[in-house]
Amino acid sequence: MADLTPLEPEALECVLDFVRTLEAGGGGAAIRPFLAANFRLLEAPHLLAPEGSTRTLAQVLAGADQSSEVVANQKFEIRRTTCQGGRVVLEADWSATVLMDLKYWDAGDTIRARTSSVFEVRQGQIVSQDSYDCYFLNS
Repeated sequence: MADLTPLEPEALECVLDFVRTLEAGGGGAAIRPFLAANFRLLEAPHLLAPEGSTRTLAQVLAGADQSSEVVANQKFEIRRTTCQGGRVVLEADWSATVLMDLKYWDAGDTIRARTSSVFEVRQGQIVSQDSYDCYFLNS
């Protein structure tokens, strides 16, 4: 196994702290320190966004502030991480309690997804996240 470059532990810890903050219900102000001013989130097409999306820092922060109205009790079960320099790949099982009726879930249901994200970290902040989410329908 190759030794980690000095940047890899710092990048991994930044991403893991970001995920822990999301899991704790952190809104825009809580996640802002982790994200660079030019942060970009790219979401590949998935059940809730069939066209996918690209969001700016401002859009992500606004979404984080609104998320507490949509879901609660977010949990990330980290399955695997891979690091190369400032790139961190995180695979996780995500779940949350839905607080309002959505297209595929009713308020009170647990929403679940398998997610993989590729983060780019520079100078201690996340500059981009490419997210690939697979949502499971309740049966």
